[in-house]
Amino acid sequence: MVERIQPGDAVHPGHPVTVNRYGPTTRANHWVTAVSLILLAISGLALFTPSLYFLTTLFGGGQSTRILHPWFGVVLFISFFVLFAQLWRANLPARVDIVYLSRIKDVLAGHEENLPELGKYNAGQKGVFWGMAFLILVLIVSGVVIWDQYFGEATAIPTKRVALLVHSIAAVLIICVFILHVYAAIWTRGTLRAMTRGTVTGGWAWRHHRKWLRDLVGQRKIGPAE
Repeated sequence: MVERIQPGDAVHPGHPVTVNRYGPTTRANHWVTAVSLILLAISGLALFTPSLYFLTTLFGGGQSTRILHPWFGVVLFISFFVLFAQLWRANLPARVDIVYLSRIKDVLAGHEENLPELGKYNAGQKGVFWGMAFLILVLIVSGVVIWDQYFGEATAIPTKRVALLVHSIAAVLIICVFILHVYAAIWTRGTLRAMTRGTVTGGWAWRHHRKWLRDLVGQRKIGPAE
């Protein structure tokens, strides 16, 4: 399918074979998103419970933390949805995702020979992508409702209370999704290279995303040797 192939994806012959996976813009968006989410989580946790209030010292104190926290959210929202515009087609659900999830035991056991050939993303990666998109939308909408500095008079106090509860639940969920994402990236050896160098080895692509690699070769997305 066309959505599997993105601009810049290409195979480079050599020893070893390398495959372009992410361009500079996508990698920059990814790291801005990651850093802003970490800052948002730390500052949010500092404001969430007195036991973590000491974390406000990282941002210059409680008052500055209250000022900076929502702006971290704005940066996260903008950065992620620039990333979203680049990647959403490749993350559309496919029938193969159902087969992949039905064999989740093989995934966890590392028996990838029992899995179907996959496009650029597997079902787990797609789940993280769409989960992040949904939760960031919930966070930005609920966050605006409780951002009293600019929108304090726009909503009633009962509405703010509901928004605060929703915001807190979404925050806990997105932290869990983020931890899962980081763990999966470390667990699958060679994945971090894609977001640091922009490339993966041909062997990695063949093992984890064989259909994507076949599509690149089939559509003659062959770059110069490296």
